[in-house]
Amino acid sequence: MVSIETVAAGMGFSPALALALERACIRFGINTELRVCHFLAQVAHESGTGWWLKELWGPTPAQSRYEGRKDLGNTQPGDGFRFRGRGAIQLTGRDNYARYSQTIYGDDRAVRNPDLLGNLPDAALAAGYFWQRDGINSVADRDDVLAVSRAVNLGNPDSKGLPNGLEDRKAKLKLAKALYAKMVSR
Repeated sequence: MVSIETVAAGMGFSPALALALERACIRFGINTELRVCHFLAQVAHESGTGWWLKELWGPTPAQSRYEGRKDLGNTQPGDGFRFRGRGAIQLTGRDNYARYSQTIYGDDRAVRNPDLLGNLPDAALAAGYFWQRDGINSVADRDDVLAVSRAVNLGNPDSKGLPNGLEDRKAKLKLAKALYAKMVSR
């Protein structure tokens, strides 16, 4: 059996985050080679292999637009900053925090304490929750890194119109697949 924790550690995640990611994979049905490899690659790109579990705040012009965004549920003054992106694949907005909190805890603790999502185990759980909620397993099953990247975070396209960091995402996917294959061959 392949240890997701070992693959994640081989990609450069800290031991604690690697274990939390393995637990998130188990909990959210990220349970095949393609699913695991795509998940770890996207998390590695989105979080800088675990260095950024909360959104770096400028605020940039894009971040300033979080304030008052009803589509994110940011209806109270300060919600834009309060519910900025957190987690290994960052959830953003009051509504996303509320849905996460209800799913994981059955209450509103992540709304009352948004920093929860920037710490383990919630940072990993938030990534798994997002992955499952958005049906990304079915996209990963096709082994289409462009489609998976779009599903996770299209961001600002580069000059070729490709998702933010596509080459890095591809490189991380290649590494995850190589580490997974090495585990299988043991």
